[in-house]
Amino acid sequence: MAPATLWFWTMDLSARLIALRKQQGLSQQAMAEAVGLHVNQIKRYEAGTAQPSLDGLKKLAVALHVTTDSLLFGESERGPDEGLLLQFEAISQFDEEDRDLARGVLEGLILKHQAKQSLLRQAVRSTPAPAKQPDAGSKRKAHTAAAHR
Repeated sequence: MAPATLWFWTMDLSARLIALRKQQGLSQQAMAEAVGLHVNQIKRYEAGTAQPSLDGLKKLAVALHVTTDSLLFGESERGPDEGLLLQFEAISQFDEEDRDLARGVLEGLILKHQAKQSLLRQAVRSTPAPAKQPDAGSKRKAHTAAAHR
């Protein structure tokens, strides 16, 4: 990713909306009209006091000429890292037979990973919780009760 756009990915949704709106020279009112919302709703989104619905996100993305992913996710939250991206670009140059082979290998690795994660989750769920040790106050109460019998 170009350093000039790196600043954009470190922001949250409200900051991204403000930056994109200003980058495109739109006022909050103009943005509201482009999206079909009341200006107060745009103000709430930008203040971070409200979150857009799925339909609202789609309208915002269309009006701002970006993807919904770019509105919602930071750079490291979605998509392959740069190394994998370069590898995927290289694979896209393969002939169809080799691309299918690469897809099959990736699908196998993904299934293996998902199975491993499932087994780990099951192991965690089936591990009994450690026996709860009585705290000092409980021990004192039991000792006092026994002494009064």
